[in-house]
Amino acid sequence: MALVRKVALFGASGAMGQSVAPELERRGIPYRVVGRSRQKLQQAFGGLPHAEIFPADLADPAAAAAAARGVDTIFYTLGLPYPQHNLHPVLMRATLEAAAAEHVERLLLISSVYPYSAPTTPRVAETHPRNPPSRKGRYRAEQEDLVLEAHRRGDIAGMILRLPDFYGPHADLGLANPVFRAALAGKTANWIGPTGTPHEFVFVPDTGPVVLDLASCAECYGEAWNFGGAGEITAVDFITRIYRASGHAPRYRTAGRRLLSVLGWFNPLMRELPEMLYLQETPIILDDRKLLAKFPAIRKTPYDEGIQKTLEWMRAPDQGLGRPTIP
Repeated sequence: MALVRKVALFGASGAMGQSVAPELERRGIPYRVVGRSRQKLQQAFGGLPHAEIFPADLADPAAAAAAARGVDTIFYTLGLPYPQHNLHPVLMRATLEAAAAEHVERLLLISSVYPYSAPTTPRVAETHPRNPPSRKGRYRAEQEDLVLEAHRRGDIAGMILRLPDFYGPHADLGLANPVFRAALAGKTANWIGPTGTPHEFVFVPDTGPVVLDLASCAECYGEAWNFGGAGEITAVDFITRIYRASGHAPRYRTAGRRLLSVLGWFNPLMRELPEMLYLQETPIILDDRKLLAKFPAIRKTPYDEGIQKTLEWMRAPDQGLGRPTIP
């Protein structure tokens, strides 16, 4: 019998949820899409053969339990705006309590590079220290710890998948997609921090197969796994490729600590950015050799191909409103 038989996608309407759904459809696995807005869920998943629409506020214990009822695996893909990052451990506790109450067997958390300390090695493996210098990183680390502690207690089989910055369809809350939108409009893009340091980006559709491969691997639970991008690239190189693919000359401006601090007097979001600048100044480049050794067939979309596909998605008249692209 297959390990993963029915999935609940918590935070389904975000970029990660909409990257996993096509792979669930391809493999014929029924899944429940969970989010606060029925309208967003219906727009993204309505009519897909294996999707069940299930609006729920995961902060409500009864609603979280109902969302977890009858599934064997939860994929936790929920993202939060910077000012609400303190809710990451709160919502994870609620999810784990709901999973225990409903006898859910497995949980896979999609995380980020935030829980890592500032890098002490050229590439950061899963064994790298996790002592993040930012509040948002500490919230993410606490969220991860809750999952792995629940696994150690035997409450649930849990695992972590850590990703770098991402771009592509439905990823407009990331750092990169606004650059694509500016390029298509022939406007100047905004970038946070230096543009000449090494960086990496993952093309969001690449994550779906990785999530399903890991979730279907019984011995992969109880651990964290890194999945890096298509290679090191500087922000200026990435921006330049986007503009050239869009048919425009590159135009961008950067914001450093001083400007962000001033803007933070007037804008709560800008106030949250300075503590995250270390990720641009001393970037974390993920070492994902453990994952690639386990699953050698994993594909990473080259940057130029991913950039072209992202531009095509943005140019489509119904982009952002329709359902995920199903292969």
